[in-house]
Amino acid sequence: MRELVALDLPGGPAFVDALRRAWDDGDAVLPLDRRLPLAARRRLVAALAPSVVVDGSGPQRIGADSAGVPVENGDALVLATSGTTGDPKGVVLTQDAVAAAARATSQHLGIDPARHHWLACLPLAHIGGLSVVCRALWAGTALTVTDGFDVESALASGASHVSLVTTALVRLGERAAAFERIVLGGSAPPTRRAATVVCTYGMTETGSGVVYDGWALPTVEVREVDGELQLRGPMLLRAYRDGTDPRTADGWLPTGDGGRVDTATGFVEVYGRRGDLIITGGQNVWPDQVERLLDKLPGVAEVAVVGRPDPEWGQVVTAVIVPAADAAVPPPSLDAVRDAVKAELPAYCAPRAVELAEDLPRTTLGKVRRALL
Repeated sequence: MRELVALDLPGGPAFVDALRRAWDDGDAVLPLDRRLPLAARRRLVAALAPSVVVDGSGPQRIGADSAGVPVENGDALVLATSGTTGDPKGVVLTQDAVAAAARATSQHLGIDPARHHWLACLPLAHIGGLSVVCRALWAGTALTVTDGFDVESALASGASHVSLVTTALVRLGERAAAFERIVLGGSAPPTRRAATVVCTYGMTETGSGVVYDGWALPTVEVREVDGELQLRGPMLLRAYRDGTDPRTADGWLPTGDGGRVDTATGFVEVYGRRGDLIITGGQNVWPDQVERLLDKLPGVAEVAVVGRPDPEWGQVVTAVIVPAADAAVPPPSLDAVRDAVKAELPAYCAPRAVELAEDLPRTTLGKVRRALL
């Protein structure tokens, strides 16, 4: 019987060693997010049912008689989704899927084990962080794993490649040039970024990013069905931990994201979560498209676009702006916001209201939690 082993360890060599041991034993691994409150971690363990928890004191079997739900032969990982659209689910990825994701990413990036070095500094309980470890182990590259992101530690690692979220990239600033390639995921990319930064689209169910700067990785197929993006490829999940399979009968994964695929070139454009779509006066407005324009304006540190209920319009497009730290550069006025949007998009996309906020609620990987705005 193959077991699910929960790893309650900080990022570092001990985590990688425990991962390897579990895989060598034919077991699957559930990384626990150590930033969660203890009560939340316990609920997650109860929901995903590992048999063993490995922490700093070693492996601890759950229950007197090896409580826990077994995994199938070939299962490698069970990962909790980020929970932006509801309660986290346990995504089951097989060894074959993990290898397929690592192979496709490494091929696309031209990874050379003899000279390349990955830095894993994102949370290992999420696919954005753990996939770095998996692809380094698969390709045989040098690997440094740290317990979180720190600018000086990242630069001192000597790594050539790193996966980051936008907030970490911003903190690096011009020193991001120290890396040969930065793989960016988790949230909308900054408007201004270096040529070495590649922006990815993917999710836990796809075993990491599968679309790089609008182009699908090798072995990945993308199609649009009624405005929704669907994906197919060997790196997709086997099922959720409860046994349900979200894929269609012929293997396509409905993503819940709006977008389009250019039928002539295959270029993929991602609009955002379909639940984020704003319908104002019968017109569809995708927040990401508006946010990319407003992010360029002076006086804007961060921005999120949401729809506020309105009896006349149904929803009113509203820009929630975090002002820039420099008080000498005030946040833009409503007129400036509307003008910036109308210069690039239809007038109905222009916000009709501006709200100021101290910060934006985000998930651990930097995605804006619009439901909390």
